[in-house]
Amino acid sequence: MSELYNNIEPNVIDDEMLQKAIEEQRPEHIGKLAKRTDILQIDNLWQFENLTKLQLNNNIIEKIEALESLVHLVWLDLSFNNIEVIEGLDTLVKLQDLTLFNNRISKIEHMDTLQELQIFSIGKNNLTTLKDVIYLRRFKKLRTLNLRGNPLCDDEEYMLFVVAHLPDLVYLDYKRVSDTTREVAVLKYQDLIEPLEREEAQALAQLEEELAKQKELEYHKAAFVEYLNGSFLFDSMYAEDTEAAKLVYLPGVDDLQQAYRKEFVSVCEDLFNYGLKEHEKREAEVSDFYESLREALTANQQEGRKLILDFENRNKRRLYEIRNASSYDIAESKRAESKEDILQLSDALMTLEMLTADQLEELIGDFKGNIAVIASTFIENVKGMITQCRDLENRHHEELLEISITTLEKSVKNELDEDLPADVQMLLVDKNTIVNAVNTSHGIHLLKIDKRESDILSNTYRWQTSVTEKAIQNEINRNRERVGEIIQYIDNLQEELDNLRDLGDDGVGLTQAGQLP
Repeated sequence: MSELYNNIEPNVIDDEMLQKAIEEQRPEHIGKLAKRTDILQIDNLWQFENLTKLQLNNNIIEKIEALESLVHLVWLDLSFNNIEVIEGLDTLVKLQDLTLFNNRISKIEHMDTLQELQIFSIGKNNLTTLKDVIYLRRFKKLRTLNLRGNPLCDDEEYMLFVVAHLPDLVYLDYKRVSDTTREVAVLKYQDLIEPLEREEAQALAQLEEELAKQKELEYHKAAFVEYLNGSFLFDSMYAEDTEAAKLVYLPGVDDLQQAYRKEFVSVCEDLFNYGLKEHEKREAEVSDFYESLREALTANQQEGRKLILDFENRNKRRLYEIRNASSYDIAESKRAESKEDILQLSDALMTLEMLTADQLEELIGDFKGNIAVIASTFIENVKGMITQCRDLENRHHEELLEISITTLEKSVKNELDEDLPADVQMLLVDKNTIVNAVNTSHGIHLLKIDKRESDILSNTYRWQTSVTEKAIQNEINRNRERVGEIIQYIDNLQEELDNLRDLGDDGVGLTQAGQLP
């Protein structure tokens, strides 16, 4: 443990400590936490999720923890502590500068998510092997590295090894990497670097392939037909079907099941392709709706701007006339005209908004109707295709039952041409046993089919509700905000006019009340 323990009482970051830091510094830049040197445990930082800089150096912290909420952190200093393991940094994806200088760390690890890292200081720790440096190759933006003071620095190949394995490094141990050093390093370690680069390229290609598959899967999920482009549903029907695993040994069942599988998968693929096509149709309908919405709002905004511009041109002249009126009566007359003009502007803007709201309500109504038709058509066709799956299952069940009973009859007469596994023979003790096994298998398959149909229908209903309710709520919010803007604008105009009256009532000459800006 640190020698500080001998003289300082350890503390945990608590509310009182944080409050003091807030009082001394701006919340988004809580630096040294009131310059404490007695912090043993990091805690209670969840309330500072917008923090970008955190300095906890020169304490007695033993573990990196409780930082998961600081997702906007860019700069983190944990130097001069008692940390032994790099951990707890997974959510700090924006981190650019990390300082772990003078701790007790023996391995560089658990930093994979820090892809924005540019500066990393981990000098004066317990790093002993140069291979630790290879881990840092994943940080493509790393330009500054400090390893000075670690045992691995004593290796005579230290500098060349680091520079060769981190070709984009600009500064190492506070010194700029020279072109000469870089050339020598690359030449010396070429035989090691080239296989490493090939491995990394393969890993990157594999990652890109996995990401592409994940993206494709997300698209299939959005179309409500994920895993239907193959035998997944069919295989899932048999995955938990222990009876089917026995029945397949009966004569002729394997061929029957393979034929069934082929037809079933074909229907699933038809459903999959239909689902993708309908997804595109749904997306196009939503896109067309919002495009029509934008066009209507743009026309409204242009008309509104024209009304306001015409008014402000008139109002500017009238306010000037009020300020420079030669008599009180003339000023009052102009003020009355201005007040009436404001009222007329208010009526015009409100009327325009009412017409726009009616137009958008009609658009939303048509949109809601179109979505309902698209959803209902999709649902009916899905039900039809799922019914095909059920029909195939029912036909398979009947044929399997016929084979099973025939096999039972042959078994009773000792006419079977082949020996069956013991657990299969147990099904042939009597008719009830074999029929129950076939019916149990059938029931499992139907449940799987029903579940898949239910999932597709539920997702469709959920999408229909979500997309229409979103359109309705967006319009409610827009209308409320627009009406509020109009009221606020009109109130400001009226207040400006009333202020001119106050100037006149206070005895200030109207011509001295100030000119228009």
